[in-house]
Amino acid sequence: MSLHLEVGERIVRAEAMHGGITAEIRRLTIGTPDGGTRDLVLRTFVNEEHAEDWLNREAAALTLLTDTGVPAPGLVAIDPTAAHCEYPSLLMTHLAGRTVLDDEALETRVSLLARQLVAIHALRPAERPPEYGVLTTANTVVVPKGADAAAWAAAIDVIRKPAPPYEGRFLHRDFQPGNVLFDAPPPRQAGARITGVVDWASTSWGPADLDVAHCSTNLALLHGPAWGLQFAEVYEEAGGVLAATASERLYWQVRDGLACSEEVQQVAQPWREAGRTELTTRAVEERLNAYVTALMNALG
Repeated sequence: MSLHLEVGERIVRAEAMHGGITAEIRRLTIGTPDGGTRDLVLRTFVNEEHAEDWLNREAAALTLLTDTGVPAPGLVAIDPTAAHCEYPSLLMTHLAGRTVLDDEALETRVSLLARQLVAIHALRPAERPPEYGVLTTANTVVVPKGADAAAWAAAIDVIRKPAPPYEGRFLHRDFQPGNVLFDAPPPRQAGARITGVVDWASTSWGPADLDVAHCSTNLALLHGPAWGLQFAEVYEEAGGVLAATASERLYWQVRDGLACSEEVQQVAQPWREAGRTELTTRAVEERLNAYVTALMNALG
């Protein structure tokens, strides 16, 4: 990475950052010739077969987002094939702020999340990112122990159907509280504002509903099913446009909830590391069951 530092600069400290599931993230403190420092972030994929695609996708997104008003890191350097680094890596600027995952002042933050997502979906890139992909199928869903069997069977039947038609939008594809940085002054966080949106490695082209559904699922698991059910409404109040019919919206909401069933353990661990120690895998499974059941009852 010294190839991409300014003359006379050097790395003086490297600090692991929490929150990543697929990548290792380090904050690098760079010493400058005048005796000062600046921070960069190194994102490294270890033993990940999709690393090259994800890093190229993130680099393209960060380049696109420059001067758009969406607060994203600036691209410094990329080594998607590990030609210079031990593993495929991306170097970017460090953004101020922190992730906030507790329940304090949640209503304020949810409103900010919705407005930020509307701004992302309003982007019209000259070159579209790749079409969205899904890995979950009706046969790979993991029904939680003790789940409402009838509700889950009905939900699984929803995603057996073809995807509804949609108007394409620029998607973050992993927009959720863990990937949004806030300047949230304690104690009440009333003056909170978003300082950055990170992790653009899954940037895609697809329905706005998909991003909204993903954030909804994460809100449901972090803060309770009611917040997941509410987010789509808050997104529309912020000016966002979702699928026209309840059944079309249900398809995307359910698809994301069921996708989470396959990776509850991976999702819950970073939250516990960030201080939400009560969010055990079992506790998150119970919230996911409650959320999927509530979706089927409210929208089915």
